Amino acid sequence: MDGPVRGTGSLMSAQATQLWLPALDRFDRAHPLRRLLVQADRLPDEPCGRLGGLAHAFGTDAATLPAAALIREHLLGDAGEAIWLNADPAWVQPDMAGVRLLACGSMSLALDEAQAFAELLQPAFAEAGLQLEISAPNHWQSRLAPGMQLPDFATPEQALGEDLYQHLPQGAEGRPWRMLLNEAQVLLHQHPLNAARQSRGLPPVNSVWLWGAGRLPASLHSRFAGVVGSDTLLLALAACAGIPSRACTQDAVALAPAGWLLDLQDLSAAELGDAWCAAIEALARRQPLHMVFASGERWSWRPLHRWRFWRGAPR
Repeated sequence: MDGPVRGTGSLMSAQATQLWLPALDRFDRAHPLRRLLVQADRLPDEPCGRLGGLAHAFGTDAATLPAAALIREHLLGDAGEAIWLNADPAWVQPDMAGVRLLACGSMSLALDEAQAFAELLQPAFAEAGLQLEISAPNHWQSRLAPGMQLPDFATPEQALGEDLYQHLPQGAEGRPWRMLLNEAQVLLHQHPLNAARQSRGLPPVNSVWLWGAGRLPASLHSRFAGVVGSDTLLLALAACAGIPSRACTQDAVALAPAGWLLDLQDLSAAELGDAWCAAIEALARRQPLHMVFASGERWSWRPLHRWRFWRGAPR
């Protein structure tokens, strides 16, 4: 899974609003957003993935970002001092090269579906000394016992689209977790809810993905004054850092204060045409922007750039 990249150095104004966008190759040459890029200044590419971008934005490290505890606290407010681990619902599919992780944590689950799947998995988790808890339909977690030894867990973006066995916890320390994942897949494989989901054009929930272990940090500091977005982890980070957040709407984008982070990465290029692009253009008329694409490309825009009539057609 590609993700936003961080912007650093003297080129990045502290007051510029940062706009996170989908991968650039998803925007065709006629897309209205391309017109803005023609007049903006190209910055060096800097890909680091979505979690890396989030971690940098909130002054932490992607490798140790306690995503599970942050999400738990944001959704239910009871993370406390415990160590939490995400066990998010996932879709895996076998092919000639192995078993690929195709989706994780964005499965369009209803609460009753999530509860039914979790009930089936509870005995396997209990045997491993864990309790599977549903914080939200797409966000499942386990509270870990004090002193429990943890291997390195790969993030979903590291494993998506690849053979998942290359990203499982390794060695003797990882063996119980590999066994738990295998048992979860066996249990979920023939669940009748999956046939019903597939009949509605939805992917099956036939695995879980373990990642994001850690304790809730006492505090975080953000390099942004506020955020606009719908991603649960982004909103959880903003809450922990004590900065405001707004739902991702066209008005929120058009009227965003300077120095905010606007996360539009979950929108498609088609959605970002017309009304959404009009909101971005309204924002660009009144303040500097740094446009950051999931594929790593970056542009710097200032309102005076709109007078660059001599620049050519969108590329």
